[in-house]
Amino acid sequence: MDIQLPDPNGRLTGYTLVGKPIETASFSRDFNRTVFSAAHVVADPFTARDPSGPASIDWDATMAFRRHLADLGLGIAEAMDTAQRGMGLDWGGALELIQRTKREIPDALVFNGAGTDHLDPKDARNLDDVRRAYAEQIEAIQKVDGRIILMASRALAKVAKGPQDYLDIYRDTLALCDKPVILHWLGDMFDPALAGYWGADSFEAAMETALAVIAESPAKVDGIKISLLDKQKEIDMRRRLPAGVKMYTGDDFNYPELIEGDAQGYSHALLGIFDPLGPAAAYAMSRLSAGDTAGFREVLDPTVPLARLIFRAPTQYYKTGVVFLAWLNGFQKHFVMLNGAQAMRPLPYFTEIFRLADQCGLLRDPNLAVARMRSLLTVYGV
Repeated sequence: MDIQLPDPNGRLTGYTLVGKPIETASFSRDFNRTVFSAAHVVADPFTARDPSGPASIDWDATMAFRRHLADLGLGIAEAMDTAQRGMGLDWGGALELIQRTKREIPDALVFNGAGTDHLDPKDARNLDDVRRAYAEQIEAIQKVDGRIILMASRALAKVAKGPQDYLDIYRDTLALCDKPVILHWLGDMFDPALAGYWGADSFEAAMETALAVIAESPAKVDGIKISLLDKQKEIDMRRRLPAGVKMYTGDDFNYPELIEGDAQGYSHALLGIFDPLGPAAAYAMSRLSAGDTAGFREVLDPTVPLARLIFRAPTQYYKTGVVFLAWLNGFQKHFVMLNGAQAMRPLPYFTEIFRLADQCGLLRDPNLAVARMRSLLTVYGV
């Protein structure tokens, strides 16, 4: 099967597909690693709303994709960055998403993003504003018996004067949570508004504050996800976590070795890249749970170049690559995103994703993928 793909100068070159979809398998939640996929949402392409307005979501396709992830044995990290939270999906849309997932897929392993995104940072005057914003979202999620991922707060990053403000806010916020939560440390490569989070510019100082938050309330913390795209920073922090507190890798560049771990421990996973890599992630985890570490790496290592491309700088636009692959694979009928985000990457980005996904076995229906790739090229004048 062949397709003509343009280079950055518009010259066409033939590409012959491998055309061999990866094996699939689900794995048991009883395994010693907990694995979440942060899931995207499918936009409603027929809405009359402007892209800059409130989110219009195709709920049928959005829920079908979550059932796909759950059927693979993956947990779902709901209403997170991958769902365009704060970049197209507002708190009202996020809450409806959380409620629908709980109602329609009640047996799935789901944790939900609770943050302060309904509080515009420019309107945040003090720490009490941040407290109230966190409390509102936590109450709404716990009302439907939802588990919580405590998201980083742009408003807190704006009003906090130093580490003690973070300690105070997290202490008070964790006290409101009825079950242990996952903390989320999102680096500024994903969201520039979070620069200096934890009241420090250096990783080492920021880590000390995050560890102090956990040490004050260990029974309230299931784990922490750090999304810094630096494996050594994750390993350094992982080795200092209290017993029983998990490290969830958010490193979409180095996930195979971090999940595999070393003699001193391993990371669990909460990854946006496991949205498009769902079948590969589930198959790899089935190999690891069977004791086949080499097989685990043989499945996931070849996906790393694709992940690094999808998450290349400016990293916050990785969602465009995630949704592009969902469209190629037939999980949605169109390539339209909330906030018009399908336009945030150039054509060579898409053509290279197409090649790398094929080579990883991540085009589940190569004929469909080729047809859709050709339709995109037509839009670009090829």
